[in-house]
Parts: sequence; structure tokens; C-alpha cells
Amino acid sequence: MTPPAPAAITGIGCICAAGRDLPAAISSMAAGIRAPAPPARFSTTHPKRYPVFGVPDDFIPPDLLERTDLLLTTRFALAAARQSLADAGWEPGALRRLRVGVCLGTTVGSALNIEDFYREHRRGGHPDLEAIERFLRSNPASAVSRELGLDGPVQTVVNACSSGTDAIGIGAAWLRAGACDVVLAGGADELCRIIYNGFISLMITDEQPCRPFDRERRGLNLGEGAAVLVLENQAAATARGVRTRGRVLGYGSACDAHHLTAPHPEGRGLRRAFAEALAVSGVAPADVAFINAHGTGTPDNDRVEGRVIHDLLPGTPFVSTKGYTGHTLGAAGAIEAAFTVACLETGRLPGSAGFAGADPDIPAAPSTGGIDIRGDVAISDSLAFGGNNAVLVIGGAGQ
Repeated sequence: MTPPAPAAITGIGCICAAGRDLPAAISSMAAGIRAPAPPARFSTTHPKRYPVFGVPDDFIPPDLLERTDLLLTTRFALAAARQSLADAGWEPGALRRLRVGVCLGTTVGSALNIEDFYREHRRGGHPDLEAIERFLRSNPASAVSRELGLDGPVQTVVNACSSGTDAIGIGAAWLRAGACDVVLAGGADELCRIIYNGFISLMITDEQPCRPFDRERRGLNLGEGAAVLVLENQAAATARGVRTRGRVLGYGSACDAHHLTAPHPEGRGLRRAFAEALAVSGVAPADVAFINAHGTGTPDNDRVEGRVIHDLLPGTPFVSTKGYTGHTLGAAGAIEAAFTVACLETGRLPGSAGFAGADPDIPAAPSTGGIDIRGDVAISDSLAFGGNNAVLVIGGAGQ
């Protein structure tokens, strides 16, 4: 099978707890910096204050920080989209004569961050509908398209924690199908008290900084942020005279529907997603330089994922970057794809933060210190509730 033409990645924007943009995040990860803390925007009555990786207000552009007519998830998406377009050398006005699609992943898009409205309604009152109108204005993909004055297909992907990875795969498919000239693809999510409480109730949240793949791991830390990639056909990018930062070579998605929240014990869907992505890309497992793993720090996820990586790509270096960002849910796959491209560019992989000791139930262990990368192809994978799994094969600029 002839691999489809890869989508060129010409720009990347990223905002997360690790940094206000992609260079800042890569620099802080290389230095081993991580700063989980109790939530700053909401409080709970839990006796334990589980840490999260929140985005500081001073990372958010001032004009977006003031846009209280939009939910924070959407403001994160806009910040990342602006960064990505500037990185790709696009002026917003120039895009208005092109078909520019926007495909963004999220979880609940912070629909649950309107608790005051719900409380008033349950009391039998008549709350102001502005909270609902703000939610409707804040659909991440449609809001980015509207705010930037774009004209093209719009899709918000809600597929749990694989949403950002799926959005990038879908965006690349739009380009191949000729539906768009340019695509903004990625994911965004903000912290939310209900989601925070929900993960605690599932007993998969660690009261310490998370420890992906470590034998003492106890669960995840939630995070927030966004990442957006600018995707173009290679010929168009070359004609514009802009650099290509990387390429989307393949994408695979599979749902085994094993359980609402737990992965299949043998990683059935994840194995299928890996196989599909590699087959589409035409890349042999031996040619994969590294894997940016989902690595949440939960006992089940890391055990299943570690076994799948060992079976399908034995000896391939892998890391989890969630020790620097927390689990950003619908944004996770997009942020990790951005990190994957950046690591291919620098030729350096950060250590897997929080890992100290190998788990005897996992036949592979992540890289613990920064290592040099050999090769120009990498994988970023995502697992999600409901048995969803998604995998991207990403090539460097030379691919």
C-alpha cells in the first residue's frame, strides 16, 4: 500500500503548565521543572488537596484573560491558535481567501463550569441565560474559526482523552481529501471542579506529583492547556517558502469498548490503533525513534500501555510528559504531538518525570534522563475512557 501524502506541520502553538508557549515548555522539561499545586480557581471540601497542573494567569495573553464572554477552554485554544499561525508565517487576513478548517478536541469543553446556573435552576429559580449563551459561544472549534474569521469545515471532537490526537488525524484527512487548503488541528481543556471531584471519586488521582510507569504510582494529576498545529499540503508550504517543522505520516484509531473507564487488559484497541497508524504511514516499527506515551500514572493505564509498547516496539525509548503538564484530557494528545515534533527537531528527549523504580508487571521502563534521539520518526499515542485509542506517526522535517 502506498502511504498517503503526509500533512506538513508548518506551525505549532502550545500553552500549558510547563510553559506559555512551546519553546518555554520544552526548556522547562529539559530542566526537569514541574510545579503541581492545589487548584487555584476553585476549592473543594476534600480533606486532601490533590495537586493539579494549572496554567498561571500570566501565561494567558492579557486580551484573552479579559474575555470573560468565552470559557477558558476556548481562550486557551485561541492563544495556541494565534501562536501556531504566527509560527507558520500566516497573517490572519491572508487566510480569509482560503479554505481553512478547524478541528479541535476537548472533553466537556468545561460545560460543567457553570455551577451557579445549575444551583439556581435546582432551587426553582430563573437563572440568567448568559451562562448558557457563553457556553454556546465557546464551542472551541467554532469559536476559533469565528474569532479568526476563517472559512472552512469546523469540528469539535469529543472523544475523551484521545480527542486531541483524533482531531489531528481528522485534520490531516481533510487535507488529503481536498476539503481544505489549511487546517488548524489540536485540542483544549480547562480545569473544572466537577471533573476534579469526579476523578477523585474514581480513586485514580494521586495526592503526590504523578509518577507515570513507576512501581509506586498511585494515579494521575489533572492539568489544563491547549495545543494547535497548522497543517498544510507540502507543495503549498514549499510554494510559500516556509519551513516544515514535521509531518503527520499516519493516524490510527480503534475502540475496543471494553469498559467505561478501564483499558482492555491486553490493550486490544491500542494494539489495533498502533497497527493502523504504522500501516498507513509505511513506517516499520524498527524505524521509530521514540514514543511519547499516554502514561497517566494510573496503575491500569501504564501497565497496559507499557506491555503494548514492549510487544509492538521492543527496545524503543519512550517517555510520559504528563509529569510536567498533568493530564490535560482533551488537550493531551495535541500537547504531546507538539512535544513530539519539538523533540524530533532538537534531537533530544526529556526524562520521564516522576519515574524512579521499574514496575515488575511492566516489561519496559521509560527513559529517566534526557537522551539523544536517533532517527526522525516518532509516535504519540492516547488512551481514553470508553475504550478509545488513537495513535499518530509523526515524521521530522526531513521525512
